[in-house]
Amino acid sequence: MKPFKILLPLLLCIVTLGFTINTKKDHWKKLFNGRDLSGWDTYIGPDLDDSGKPITGQPIGLNNDPKHVFTVVNENGENVIRISGENWGALITTKEYENYHLQLQFKWGALLWGQKKGKKKDSGLLYHSVGKYGADYGAWMRSHEFQVEEGNCGDYWGCAGALADVPVIKKSETEYVYSAQGVLTTFRDGSKEGRHCIKQGDAENPTGQWNTLDLYCHGDTSIHLVNGKVMMILYHSQQQDNGQLSPLTKGKIQIQSEGSEVFYKDIKIQEIDKLPAELVK
Repeated sequence: MKPFKILLPLLLCIVTLGFTINTKKDHWKKLFNGRDLSGWDTYIGPDLDDSGKPITGQPIGLNNDPKHVFTVVNENGENVIRISGENWGALITTKEYENYHLQLQFKWGALLWGQKKGKKKDSGLLYHSVGKYGADYGAWMRSHEFQVEEGNCGDYWGCAGALADVPVIKKSETEYVYSAQGVLTTFRDGSKEGRHCIKQGDAENPTGQWNTLDLYCHGDTSIHLVNGKVMMILYHSQQQDNGQLSPLTKGKIQIQSEGSEVFYKDIKIQEIDKLPAELVK
């Protein structure tokens, strides 16, 4: 009986540890199934000329993609999403999400179109997307933008009435850079600060290599990470209508087509009940 008495606490410890480990497992849900664009809508704004001006002013619209801007292609033996960039628009989840950790990978292609020719390659991850299609620049819904652009990955833009508070250091009359020790500043369209905040540092891999983006959203706070490095933390997510503010804490997810060829893969999401302490300390 004595050997059993000695082993019993050890066995209980192992069982308890095993239970603890199991309850902490990730619970990812794939948003890209690796085969097609099920679970996503497409929206394409008006055709633009090379200066960025609308040619007809009429959007191509919802789930109408005559130029095959959004496709699934085989890239080095795996299926990935290709966004050609030829038209401005977005892939949009059919469902809304809140309190989540989103992760995806992207890399740049070679093509540039219209006003983006000769400029930085550009796309974007838009979250808490609500309201009408094409509210921003005729192509995107109201949302917060996790900027995806060469050299600027992790920046913030408020789209079509979205706004957030970010601690920043003012670099010039038009440049505000995120700093955890900075002054909490509201970024919104029409204000003297504007709707754009610059991320801290740079973590993007060279063009042609895959990058990992992580977006944490909980309550009215969100965190932008590029390749594991915190670029920015945003607080007090809101939206403005006719001068009235209201919370903006959930919505659809959009991935931009903005004049540049770009590839996305391994798009997945999981619910969270709090933000990781190590990221917000």
